[in-house]
Amino acid sequence: MIKYLGSKRALLTTINTLASATKASSALDLFTGTTRVGASLKSLGMHVTAIDTASYSEVFGKTFIELDASRVATKELAEAIDFLNSLPGEAGYFTETYCEKARFFQRHNGMKIDAIRASIEKQYRNSWLYYPLLTALILAADRVDSTTGVQMAYLKSWSRRSFLNLDLKAPDLLAGGGSVIRADVNDVVPTLAEVDLAYVDPPYNQHRYFSNYHIWETLVRFDKPEHYGIANKRLDARDLSNKSPYNSKLTMPQSLGELIANLKTKTLMLSYNNESWLSRRQLKDMCAKFEKVAILDFDFKRYVGSQIGVYNQSGELVGKPGAKRNLEHIVVAGSGDTVNAMLKALGR
Repeated sequence: MIKYLGSKRALLTTINTLASATKASSALDLFTGTTRVGASLKSLGMHVTAIDTASYSEVFGKTFIELDASRVATKELAEAIDFLNSLPGEAGYFTETYCEKARFFQRHNGMKIDAIRASIEKQYRNSWLYYPLLTALILAADRVDSTTGVQMAYLKSWSRRSFLNLDLKAPDLLAGGGSVIRADVNDVVPTLAEVDLAYVDPPYNQHRYFSNYHIWETLVRFDKPEHYGIANKRLDARDLSNKSPYNSKLTMPQSLGELIANLKTKTLMLSYNNESWLSRRQLKDMCAKFEKVAILDFDFKRYVGSQIGVYNQSGELVGKPGAKRNLEHIVVAGSGDTVNAMLKALGR
């Protein structure tokens, strides 16, 4: 998967253990992001519904959640990947915006991205291959970027990986069914049927994913937007419609409380951490409708971008590095028997 702020890669084994203990057959993955957790739940045999507002998240969801590997010809995907890799580079919007006006990618890779993205749109738009090919392109581009992960800025000097050549690889598709919804989770959740398990991973602070990953948003939309600032962020990143109540300390508690209240699920798993705005008491109170609530703590190394400090547009250090570790929380809530089974599975 792409480098992603808030990724649950390090917690995935724990999440799988907890989820398996619920014996759920249906699940929601809210604020799904890269669909890492949703895909993992699907691999456990659950029918997953993944929800997020991001266009790139929808692409990942169409690939890893909705697509059933047992019903498609994976040979076609491999042949399409080979064809796209063979295309010569051709400079266009992506090269100009993210390689010449900014330095997120080296020019030789920007040209390949331009050529491949145009070909995907022209030749595969109405094919089942469309979303897995877009996924392959995003993953390939992520492997040759020159950032610490987020796209708020690029490195002053080229990263070593940026010198590599863009190389698409077929994404690992999963057997089984699922569905994807691109929408605000608070709008959609009240309309959904009950599920066995809901996994919720809300934004933790003021930083918006729409801005943090604006390049992936533009690559998927293929809309060549006007942009601003040193990072050439999409102009619509300033629109109120692209700002979430979860990014405000004032509005986040009410939004999360309403979301949990409207969830129709037997069991809830909620990811959070100790650097965020809600206390343990608040988290437990929000889950009070469930018979039993427990909060599990896990100590982890913080995201690399937070450890190297803050730099200005000239590449000068202007802010001190933050703490090197943080405490991740997983709130589990449901019937007493189910929560006890989840805790037992972890040896708690």
